[in-house]
Amino acid sequence: MIQKIKVGELDVAYQLDGPADRPVVLMSNSLMSNISMWDPTLPALKDRFRVLRYDTRGHGLTSVTPGPYSIAMLADDAVGLLDALNIRQAHIMGLSMGGMIAQQLGARYSDRVLSLLLCDTASEMPPRSMWEERLAIARTQGIPGLVDGTIKRWFTESFINRAPSEIAKVREMILGTPVEGYMSCAGAVRDMAQTTMLLKIKAPTLVITGRQDPACTVDQSTVLHRMINTSRMAVIENAAHLSNIEQPEVFNREIRNFLETISD
Repeated sequence: MIQKIKVGELDVAYQLDGPADRPVVLMSNSLMSNISMWDPTLPALKDRFRVLRYDTRGHGLTSVTPGPYSIAMLADDAVGLLDALNIRQAHIMGLSMGGMIAQQLGARYSDRVLSLLLCDTASEMPPRSMWEERLAIARTQGIPGLVDGTIKRWFTESFINRAPSEIAKVREMILGTPVEGYMSCAGAVRDMAQTTMLLKIKAPTLVITGRQDPACTVDQSTVLHRMINTSRMAVIENAAHLSNIEQPEVFNREIRNFLETISD
């Protein structure tokens, strides 16, 4: 059940699943998504872990505040949520923008991080012109102007064709994103430069990505892997950007194996 809690100026929407006495896995969502993007991932974890999902600032049911935002600000929000819920440490899993937030947590809040799972993400997202184009579309057409291009980046063509019900749910999720929240978070991703920060990460880290991800490529994941000494890397075949939705069985097996290995 989705609940809300006050975190600074925000009302943060969150959901807790799994045994209350187990280690926490915090899940941070991608741009233009919400808590529901993790629905296919939850079954892999909720028997052994306390799973905490939340909507990032400007997304889902969490407050939309005036921009600009930064990835550092969004990471501070995540720590504020942990504080509000009296959670001292957690495994941090983020996909795309959520993975960028997770990098910040690993580098700046190492005492709060049991491990990092950096999924389909990157430490920098050039070119700036690409983001300016998307922001211009958002200003003039709203989120509907971005939805088709987003789905084509998020999934392979074969998945789009064979899983229309899943695509319909994702389309609804994207269209539910507040335009001001999207623009402020997109600006944060545009301005991000975190590669050197990766050197500060000491927690056990899994870098995982879809082979066909055009948004955060295998090369960008390789940069994460090479810069984080404590990392291992997994590439999921036949998956694009939202690899946890496109290939849930493989994704779930990889994250479960990683967490069990470091938890034993």
